Parts: sequence; C-alpha cells; structure tokens
Amino acid sequence: MTYDNVWFLSDYGLEDEFVGVVKAVIRAIAPHARVGDVTHQIPPHDLRAGALALARSMQYLTLVPSVVLAVIDPGVGSDRRAIAVEAGDSILVGPDNGLLASAVAMAGGARRAVSLTNDDYHLPAPGPTFAGRDIFAPVAAHLCAGVDLAELGPLVDPITLLPGIVPLSREEEGAVTGEVLWVDRFGNIQLNVDPADLILMEDPLMLTSGDKTRKAIRARSYSDLRSGQIGLVTDSYGLVSIALDRRSAAEELRIGAGDSVTIKPAQ
Repeated sequence: MTYDNVWFLSDYGLEDEFVGVVKAVIRAIAPHARVGDVTHQIPPHDLRAGALALARSMQYLTLVPSVVLAVIDPGVGSDRRAIAVEAGDSILVGPDNGLLASAVAMAGGARRAVSLTNDDYHLPAPGPTFAGRDIFAPVAAHLCAGVDLAELGPLVDPITLLPGIVPLSREEEGAVTGEVLWVDRFGNIQLNVDPADLILMEDPLMLTSGDKTRKAIRARSYSDLRSGQIGLVTDSYGLVSIALDRRSAAEELRIGAGDSVTIKPAQ
C-alpha cells in the first residue's frame, strides 16, 4: 500500500531549518507525497501538549489513509524506541514515549507495531540527536512509497508501547473536578469535562481553581455572553471550555494547562 499524505507535528518551531529539512528528506524519497503541517509550535519537550494536539486532530488527519509523523522527542539519542504503529488504514511514526498513544486509540487502536531498527530505511547520521531527519522522515517516506511496515524492523506487541497520560475528570458531592487540557490562542480554556457531566446542574455555576472562585453560565456561543461574563461553551471537540466573548479567559482567570478546575452549582 502506498500513501499520498504525510501529516507532520513537532516541537521544532519555525525559526530553525528543522521542519524544512524533514520535509526535504520525505520528498526526496517519495516525491509524490504531500506533507501537511499539523503544528510545529508545541512547547519544547511538552509530550502532554503534543499528545493532546495529535489526539484532537487524528480523526481529521485520517479521513483518507495517511502517514502521521509526530516528533516530540526529549529522549532522542537514548535507548527509547523509535516506532511505527498501524492504526486503522493509517500509520503513525514517532518516538515510543507516550506521544502517539492517545492518537492511536482515536484511530481505532493498534493493529501492528514495529521497532524502527532496520537502518536500510534510515539516513546516515553524523550524530544521534536529529532522529526526525535521520529515522522518522525516511521511514515515513518509505511507507508512502509502499514499503511494508514489517520491513522496517521487528514486530512488537502493541501492549508494550508506552501509554499516554490522559487525565480524567471526577465527580464528588455534586461537583465536577476537571483539568485544563489546553488553552488556545484566543485564551479559551478547554477542560477534560464532558457537557453531559454538568447536565444536572442549574445555572449559575461556580468555578474554583486554586484560591480563585468565579461565577459562570452555560452558553451556546461566545457571542451569547455579555461583556465580562464567564461562560461554559461546548467547543469544537465536544468538551467544556471556559470562555469570554472576544477576551482571553485564561488571562482573566489566570488559569493554564494542567490546572485543576472544580465546577458546582452556585447555591
């Protein structure tokens, strides 16, 4: 099977040449392949942020069979495994450090996985610190060109792959406590809370994070909120987000990724 699309996520940023070099390697081996960018602005070494971004995107990246290349690799050059995982009709390529786990689950679970030890499909490496260029990019390209997964290295049991860390919300005494998964560039605060978890609560609601407590209401859209009013909006991924209309809720509430937020009825 060949692939026409590679979707590329990393923490490389755009100031250095890293992203361009990876793309050049892919196109040199598989000239037909189109390389699309998911994002390269994940904070350096932030596996949690990268895994969540990849999981949020996965259902759209695999609308057609594709190779998904994800490189956030603080253990580069160490004994951590480089892997490729077949999930559904697509293949994910990256380090075995938990980065791929949630995305694999979103794609229906691992069918096959290999450790990328066959250096016939790598580039010669002057040093071990750029696996994105020397291992992951050429592997992704060879997959696009029709190389079977099993040629890239020994099969490994998917159960041995490092799991991701996906925080779960919890309910206690009429309150729901969740965690901030992500703050987008508009300052909207995505929680790991399903709107159904709040269905029995009546507005207004109280939000508590650390020593700060604020009142909020549920809203269908940002524009339904009055100036300065804090809202709980179901976002484009189907999760509860804390928002203000045309203002940053994260700046207003001083809440960031990883913070705990408790929601309960105001009374």
